[in-house]
Amino acid sequence: MKDEKLVNQYPVYTTAMGGNYQGDSLDLMKNMKDESIDLIFTSPPFALLRKKEYGNRDQSEYIDWLAEFAKIAYQKLKSTGSFVLDLGGAYQKGVPIRSLYNFRIPIKFCDEIGFHLAEDFYWFNPSKLPSPIEWVNKRKIRVKDAVNTVWWFSKTEWPKADVRNVLVEYSDRMKKLIKDPKAFYNPAIRPSGHDIGESFGNDNGGAIPSNLLQISNSESNSNYLGFCKQLDLKGHPARFPLQLPEFFIKFLTDENDLVVDIFSGSNTTGQACEKLNRRWLSIDLDLKYIAASSFRFLPRTMEVDKVKGIYDELLANKRTVDLSSYQKRASVTLFDGN
Repeated sequence: MKDEKLVNQYPVYTTAMGGNYQGDSLDLMKNMKDESIDLIFTSPPFALLRKKEYGNRDQSEYIDWLAEFAKIAYQKLKSTGSFVLDLGGAYQKGVPIRSLYNFRIPIKFCDEIGFHLAEDFYWFNPSKLPSPIEWVNKRKIRVKDAVNTVWWFSKTEWPKADVRNVLVEYSDRMKKLIKDPKAFYNPAIRPSGHDIGESFGNDNGGAIPSNLLQISNSESNSNYLGFCKQLDLKGHPARFPLQLPEFFIKFLTDENDLVVDIFSGSNTTGQACEKLNRRWLSIDLDLKYIAASSFRFLPRTMEVDKVKGIYDELLANKRTVDLSSYQKRASVTLFDGN
């Protein structure tokens, strides 16, 4: 029999397209329908050596801990759905040697849970500060760590995906080639084995992106940080940029599909979904982070006193606060406890 407390769990707030819930993702996801989610995009607390305020685990127990969430995720994803996991690397304690925890995760997920590794991505953050300080700044024996692994897992070898939704701007050289193909190449099979045909010079609306995503994490003037500053609140210390979830949401889902973030923090994923017209559901343990994440869905021009009133009401958590009145679309129901 289901725990009634979990079945009747209500969101802390809702928006035009989704809802943000407080609780343990393992418990809340059990009450979702199997094969109901199109994409789970999340960035769990990393297995860092130093304890963080948002609750990271020791490296020794991290893989088994995260695998429990992956097992539930596998059940709840549609057969064509995807599970995208942003993970940072770490060093072993006391020595300048890398931990292998983030590489053991895809092996465990695929060998023991049943996922397929659809593709590996690497998020390069050029604005990341030098770390770890001991090896980079002090002893100067390592370069700074500026790349996260982003694993794209799927339940089937053929998950939903369309690269045409994430094309990037052509290079200047490619633009010239498209304008006058004959001036730049002749159709032929190259020594590498690539067959460069006449269609190579076609304008397809953009270039196919690589699996190296260069996105600077330098948010400074968003609604979220602006209201945090005005209310003297500390922003979530481990936010990722909006462009990161946007890429995978556009790549792996269609409008009105359901996207879930099981470690939502400041709820960047929910904001990306709202922007792209996807239904979303976010979960986090910390009510303060959830309350502050509401700033992402409030008008930039809203008076600070009113924003504080909404924040205080969310912290009280006596009822679901509907933020859709500040938006153009009508609210939708996402989580029915079935």
